[in-house]
Amino acid sequence: MALEISPMFAVPMAQDTHPDADRLNAQIKSLLLAREAEGERYANPNPSLRQHPGVFESDFNLFAWPDPCIQQLRLFCWTALGRLVQDLNQYSAEQMQQVQIFSHTWFHVTRHGGFTIMHTHPMASWSGVYCVDPGETPEDRPESGILRFHSPHHYSSYFTDAGNSRLRPPYHHGTWSIRFKAGQLVLFPSWVQHEVLPFYGRDERITIAFNCWFGMKNG
Repeated sequence: MALEISPMFAVPMAQDTHPDADRLNAQIKSLLLAREAEGERYANPNPSLRQHPGVFESDFNLFAWPDPCIQQLRLFCWTALGRLVQDLNQYSAEQMQQVQIFSHTWFHVTRHGGFTIMHTHPMASWSGVYCVDPGETPEDRPESGILRFHSPHHYSSYFTDAGNSRLRPPYHHGTWSIRFKAGQLVLFPSWVQHEVLPFYGRDERITIAFNCWFGMKNG
């Protein structure tokens, strides 16, 4: 009999790409940079993480903006997230009609030297990041602006030897890094630790993020 290997305790991560990203992102970028320039009017007044120089974080109501480009992105993100939730929970189409989504949504504009420390998002089940513009990646800084996820299996690397030091994905130790492309959406469980490495481009790295929690209309 063949040896059976199963990915038990796996972490579901999902990715999608907007089909018309160039057009949509140009509109979103123009809007977000204009709102950033207004300073405190759109800035997060009570950030949960210390914001380092080079990072602008907006308030948490981005998807409530009526601007058409934001509403188009909202539809894309919620459609992808809904498909993920339906698939993983094995909901029927009728059950999905009862699902209610609640969220915090915001944007980051990151400039030279900006980064986000490792963190999780408590009190949410799913999080996501959409890339409007990944910014420049200098040749001598290949990890500039990378979104990095850390393995939740903290004990897996307490003892390493020749038997487990070169495990193939998804069983390996350590991290998983995303070098964003414009229009790329990444969805992940909110409890997974993640960070954004320092950005060294001469332009802007622009992303939109959200945390979501859910309910059922009929209990």
